[in-house]
Amino acid sequence: MSAPHLRAVAAVLIASLCPAAWAAEGAACDRSCLESVIGRFLDALVAHDPSSLDWAPGAMYTENNVALAIGDGLWATASRRGDPSHAITFADPEHGEVAYFGVIEERGVPAYLALRLKVDARRIAEAELIVNRKSETGPRGDPMQLSPDPAFRRAVPLDERVPRARMIDLAYGYFSTLQLNDGKIFTQFAADCGRLENGMPTAGDLRAANPYSRLHCEEQFKLGNYRWDTRLRDRRFPLVDEERGLVLASGFIDHSGVLDRYVLTDGTVKKSPILAPHAWHFLEVFKIERGRISRIESVFVYVPYGMPSPWTARVRGSASGQPPGGPPLPP
Repeated sequence: MSAPHLRAVAAVLIASLCPAAWAAEGAACDRSCLESVIGRFLDALVAHDPSSLDWAPGAMYTENNVALAIGDGLWATASRRGDPSHAITFADPEHGEVAYFGVIEERGVPAYLALRLKVDARRIAEAELIVNRKSETGPRGDPMQLSPDPAFRRAVPLDERVPRARMIDLAYGYFSTLQLNDGKIFTQFAADCGRLENGMPTAGDLRAANPYSRLHCEEQFKLGNYRWDTRLRDRRFPLVDEERGLVLASGFIDHSGVLDRYVLTDGTVKKSPILAPHAWHFLEVFKIERGRISRIESVFVYVPYGMPSPWTARVRGSASGQPPGGPPLPP
């Protein structure tokens, strides 16, 4: 076993034996602290060196909804970080959560990356990644052309901020609107609401070749354009950045594949693009302005229909009392 991996395994073992001592070392992590943890994580990822990071006891790592040992998966294949100026980073200091949407290169090939970290006493307790590679099906833009919407970086004036619980309600209502989309709206949208999915504009893009992508969010949903979405399940909202008006969500869009043709609310007959059971697993960020959803950005991947979430199991606890995942892999 190499020296870096020995140090990483030793760190995890020591932390499991002396959690109180580890926790005492670090006070709460503020926004700049959380953002620095993201930066160090990405640097460690492309250096293939998880041992350079501080991991909390029982730390859990997932990649595309699969629990892996820390050091497995993208840790072995990531080759370079994308341009930080083309990414968005947002944080929830109250709950020790931080997230990053950007690009990672894997053996020189760019892929979309959505990353969430849970930081406890300045140590990484959870790492949740979604990597959308070139081989993925569904909407996908060119990662090298990714340009962040400045709205995601803009702070919301104090008198316009929305309470945390209300922000989560708005995001939850978005998924209820999308589920079995029949034209009913269960949230509040800004008139110019736009959406980006895997780097591709899919709502509010007036230059789009697809006429439905030119429509803003509420216009699409009022038409019932997404009737082929069967259910939105395992919805989680682990991060709320009240300062910037952002909510991070995770979950699954299940597609049963049973719908053939359907009728929009304007009478248009459409053929479903989904012909076989599968699901999309996503990390999605919502921008809330003046109590309405104004911007949405999502990174998602194709997964088996009905695939369960290891994070749901972690929240509920397991029979053994131990989360999936484990210490860094040996070489």
